[in-house]
Amino acid sequence: MLWKKKSRASGLLALTLGITAVVSGCSDKKQENGSASPANDSFVFGETPLSFSFYGNYDWYTMQPWGEDPATKWIKENKKVTVTPVPAQGASVQKFNTMVASDDLPDVLFMDRGPLVEKLRQAGKLVPLDPYLDKYPNLKKYAGEETLNMLRSDDGKLYQFPNWYTSTPMGNGGYMVNKKIYKELGSPKLETFEDLRGYLKQVKEKYPDIVPLDIGYGTQGISILFSGFGEDRTGAYTSYGFVPSGDKLTSLFSDPAFKETLTFASSLFREKLITQDALTQTRDQVVEKLNTGKVAVYASYDTSDLGSQATVELKKGDPEAGYEMIWPLRKEGVDPNKVYPNNYDTIGWNVNVITTAADNPEGIFAYLDWLTGEEGERVIFWGPEGLYWQGTDENGAPNWTEKFKTDVDERTKFMAITDSFQWAGNTSFIDGSKASNNMKLPEDQRDWAAEAQLTIAWKTSYNTTQFSNLAPDSSTAEGKALQKVADIETSVIAKSLYAGSDAEVEKIIADGEAAANKAGYQKLLDYETARWQANLKKMSGE
Repeated sequence: MLWKKKSRASGLLALTLGITAVVSGCSDKKQENGSASPANDSFVFGETPLSFSFYGNYDWYTMQPWGEDPATKWIKENKKVTVTPVPAQGASVQKFNTMVASDDLPDVLFMDRGPLVEKLRQAGKLVPLDPYLDKYPNLKKYAGEETLNMLRSDDGKLYQFPNWYTSTPMGNGGYMVNKKIYKELGSPKLETFEDLRGYLKQVKEKYPDIVPLDIGYGTQGISILFSGFGEDRTGAYTSYGFVPSGDKLTSLFSDPAFKETLTFASSLFREKLITQDALTQTRDQVVEKLNTGKVAVYASYDTSDLGSQATVELKKGDPEAGYEMIWPLRKEGVDPNKVYPNNYDTIGWNVNVITTAADNPEGIFAYLDWLTGEEGERVIFWGPEGLYWQGTDENGAPNWTEKFKTDVDERTKFMAITDSFQWAGNTSFIDGSKASNNMKLPEDQRDWAAEAQLTIAWKTSYNTTQFSNLAPDSSTAEGKALQKVADIETSVIAKSLYAGSDAEVEKIIADGEAAANKAGYQKLLDYETARWQANLKKMSGE
């Protein structure tokens, strides 16, 4: 499931929005206004041959040859599906604009959610999917009505088939400790931020060449700390730039927890208990420190990922070495079961839309629906039965074969190829299958990351679906305010970390809020609040 880890900005959006007039002027003889044909009884998935063209609207995306790997070869032979790629060749913006201008769209577009999808929908170029939801029920079953409602357009219809959506918590963030150092220091209680401060002081005193606390690269670690200064909050609020209060989204700068977070982090920094190159170090530098055991405590969004890699490296030299993920730390008095360093969004990452150019939109939906179901996910992720799995457990999870465990290099190559065909990823099923297989293994053979996720990270993840799609168009006044406020927030965090006193931190935050308000912060909050309230209505089916 490599795509989920790739966070890419949609740089094509500003350029493509200018094509609206061209799109709107196009006509389509097959289906007026995107009205889909009802489910067709003459089509039988797996028996009726299906062919369609597919375009990934990303510079980096390249679809592997269809039918040449074990997974798509099996699909082609057993499900009678053939997919023809329409390559972007590293120039997705130009390619997309050309297709639209010539009214020569592919059958399926794989793209980001957002304004561009709506421009196509308003121009009558997309097929609504509602007529197929009951006949092919996997999407409805696994995504659920609430998630599908969030994906619906303003006309109430569903046009987007989501990728890597989830119905269960997910995430990799939190805290981990260097096992050997922790044990050598007596394995002290490490639950609150004051416990942390005391522990970091011990590390600094006895291990002068070790970084007491590393907060990763960027401001990720600050967000992890923020989640522990109050109940039912998530570190994601720092990236959103707001905090919900009642029925409104309010200023992050005015939030007491934000002030406490920056004051605490700054005090640790002044005492040299946090890595002194925080906010400037690269990911590679963080990895190097972790892989050589030079960090006592780590806090960031990628903890289970980097912790797994580092533990494997350290165990090569010492079987007792490695890292251990711990329950999220908190302020004294905060309920430990209401601290959420992680967050997840049920609607997932990007989407597939079926265009009115498609001859068989039902067939395409049927394939995507099969792909997002148990059989489809097993085949596209781990290959056909008999290769890396044989039979399933009571939850449909594949039972690994010996080849899965021993032929790691070949399996890795195979999964790198099929990554380009994972258009309807079902996160809950894939993650659940991994966890199920992992827990069947003896404790010393279990995957470090999978166990850390199952026992801690996923249990401390907050559902933030209600805050999806709040960002305004970058060309609007609110959109321009969003960028300015985001820059101000980043500056406030950086200046606060390097501040010389608690009083200076307080002034930096106050000055930051004043600058944000001057940049149109309240107008932005009002806009986002309205969108948030609309989301809540959508999710409830109103």
